[in-house]
Amino acid sequence: QVQLVESGGGLVQPGGSLRLSCAASGSILCIKAMVWYRHAPGKQRELVAAITGGGSTNYADSVTGRFTISKDNAKNTVTPQMNSLKPEDTAVYYCNADVLTSTGWVRGAWGQGTQVTVSS
Repeated sequence: QVQLVESGGGLVQPGGSLRLSCAASGSILCIKAMVWYRHAPGKQRELVAAITGGGSTNYADSVTGRFTISKDNAKNTVTPQMNSLKPEDTAVYYCNADVLTSTGWVRGAWGQGTQVTVSS
């Protein structure tokens, strides 16, 4: 059983910063890869950032230069740092990961989502 728990969302003014976190719990051996998505009302789900097991990263054009994703293998946590936030970043942010557990791979596990609201 794998559980992904997001945290760190909230209300922030335009230009501000937030640090999200997605922590994997269970019989975790490692997080192979993790992708962060966001879903805003009336819009399609959007891939925001991804990080591989080796630490390679990829970002949506809309967040490149503003968001940075990092992984802490010891804590089985992936943390997107979001700077220079804009109102259009408002969405529910979800993490999705492929996780190696003591009983095998769990692919595409989802967290419950965390709300990010950018507004003055």
